[in-house]
Amino acid sequence: MSCHTEAPTEAHALVLDRVLTSPRDKLWRCWTDPVLMEEWFCPKPWQVRDVVIDLRPGGEFTTVMHGPEGEVFPNTGVFLQIDEGRKLVFTDAFLPGWRPSGRPFMVAEILFEDAPGGGTRYVATARHWTAEASREHEEMGFHEGWDAVADQLDALAATLQEG
Repeated sequence: MSCHTEAPTEAHALVLDRVLTSPRDKLWRCWTDPVLMEEWFCPKPWQVRDVVIDLRPGGEFTTVMHGPEGEVFPNTGVFLQIDEGRKLVFTDAFLPGWRPSGRPFMVAEILFEDAPGGGTRYVATARHWTAEASREHEEMGFHEGWDAVADQLDALAATLQEG
């Protein structure tokens, strides 16, 4: 008996691929320190609060986005993979304790690579289960929003002391 599975496709992926001026270690700190994340994680005038980062596979990753008109969007998921200073993978498909979430939306992969000539190649990929979810994310402003957030991330990282 043979079992055939289709190879995963990137058809439902949205990608931001940029070179940021800050070094990897500072960008990583901004991604893994809850206090720093509150300063950059969503496009202004939106804000993120109540960030929880349990940096281990299965560890909680929660943000609560607050809009200028009083909108509140909690996002809870878990980390799937952590490669210190180089890669974060997280999803909203599971809640802490590996409990399935009600409606999985995406798996995000954030890559940090040294860029030739300095800075960091920053690749943020949002993979979706369906074309509809990918389209929904794109219509929510994925490209504009994640691009603005990358600018905010880079600006904050540039202000950090070595350490």
